[in-house]
Amino acid sequence: MSKIYNNLTLIAAIGKNNELGKDNTLIWRFKEDMKFFKDNTMGKPIIMGRKTLESLPKLLPGREHIVLSSSNINIEGIKVFHSKDELLEYVSSFDKEFMVIGGASVYSEFINNASKMLITKIDSTCSDADVYFPSIDDNLWNYNVLSSLNENGINFKHLEYKRK
Repeated sequence: MSKIYNNLTLIAAIGKNNELGKDNTLIWRFKEDMKFFKDNTMGKPIIMGRKTLESLPKLLPGREHIVLSSSNINIEGIKVFHSKDELLEYVSSFDKEFMVIGGASVYSEFINNASKMLITKIDSTCSDADVYFPSIDDNLWNYNVLSSLNENGINFKHLEYKRK
């Protein structure tokens, strides 16, 4: 059984089939979802993999960037961890919330350790997505709907999952 960290939250936007991205970029970009992401990550450390870091246009202001990667990354302002255990030990030494922002392999690494997930569930599919969010086991999570929105004719919901 994996240890649950009360200060570890996953945040992602996924399609009907758990689609996350294509060609190292987001499939859907909604103004209200970008605001939701910013509001929920601002001032908090964000955990990501190397490819997610590379997909960012620049470092996101107001957030500590933490990268889990086997690669040697030497970028000013970024903390790099080469093992999940080392990173979880770091997380456990703080009371503040850490936000896991992707990508797919990093979500898979941490879903069993997170106490919370903020999921934007998009009522759409992408047949040529190349990365997917791990399946969410309803036996392990309760969720509530934070908001239901529509942008560009596509419905989406912001859901907060809490571990049972």
